[in-house]
Amino acid sequence: MAPPPPQPSPVKGEGVKRNLLWLQAASCGGCTLSLLGAEGPALNAALDAAGINLLWHPALSEETGAEAMAIIDSCLRGDTPLDFLCIEGAQLRGPKGSGRFQMLAGTGRPMTEWVRELAAVARYTLAMGSCASYGGLCGAAAGPTEPCGLQFEGESGGGLLPAEYRAKSGLPVVNVAGCPVHPHWVTETLLALALGQMDESGLDRFQRPRLYADHLVHHGCARNEYYEFKASAEKPSDLGCLMENLGCKGTQAHADCNTRLWNGAGSCTRGGYACINCTAPGFENPGHAFMETPKVAGIPIGLPTDMPKAWFVALAALSKSATPRRVRENAVADHQVVPPVVRKTGLK
Repeated sequence: MAPPPPQPSPVKGEGVKRNLLWLQAASCGGCTLSLLGAEGPALNAALDAAGINLLWHPALSEETGAEAMAIIDSCLRGDTPLDFLCIEGAQLRGPKGSGRFQMLAGTGRPMTEWVRELAAVARYTLAMGSCASYGGLCGAAAGPTEPCGLQFEGESGGGLLPAEYRAKSGLPVVNVAGCPVHPHWVTETLLALALGQMDESGLDRFQRPRLYADHLVHHGCARNEYYEFKASAEKPSDLGCLMENLGCKGTQAHADCNTRLWNGAGSCTRGGYACINCTAPGFENPGHAFMETPKVAGIPIGLPTDMPKAWFVALAALSKSATPRRVRENAVADHQVVPPVVRKTGLK
């Protein structure tokens, strides 16, 4: 008789379901839409693997009205443990600090009041997307809505919740920033928290999970050969590097978009669009057109984060002088016009 197949090793807390509540504040809903694109595993499979029970989500759950409010009230009373409070969208404090520009439907109370009360009982509080993290696009211009993030207002600590806020786990708000957020940044962050594998050292200075924020969008960019030779695109359809003329901030943006591709195949730069650094506070209001690179004396203002200006100038001059004809001509074309030379390398 054949021996039974080996069983998987138990994970920490196996059999214990952790409850997740997701609320949407002021947002386009794009982070939820992105989350539905999770694959390998899909969203439901990822949550099941992490032992997470989705209590309620405004777009994914059946409960509405009084049924949904009963779930929220149960969390506030402590009858239902609230392990993960996930907030999508900016917090609207207006008009004049009342929060009444966004009411939680049917309750007669501002969303901001509900978020504060739920954050006080949550084991972990997570801001899903850059709007929830810093205010995002809602804060692109001054106005009466008074938008902010959960624990940041732009780059400044302290948003709806004070800078000293800590969830019951002892962690501050975890800012899973992005516009929209990558679905696997969400699922991997939840899994790490569920397994007890993320503490405050796993967050960067803007409280983003370092599992993706310790990377740069530049890493793995398909245009890196053009960047190395400073062979730059001149219009959006060109194949060349987008940094010098078209506003790309991939050398400064903290995310792994080009090594963890979207839907397994794409990224902004692979689609011909410059990286706008959407995981950072203030990305929505850069002070110039998104597809434009501001320069001083012909030198881009936004240089790679760890490269002195003098080095960049010297490297750029040397690189451009050594640019192969293939790279130079292909950089300003919308398709490959000069193929690589077929040549014996001499390697065996």
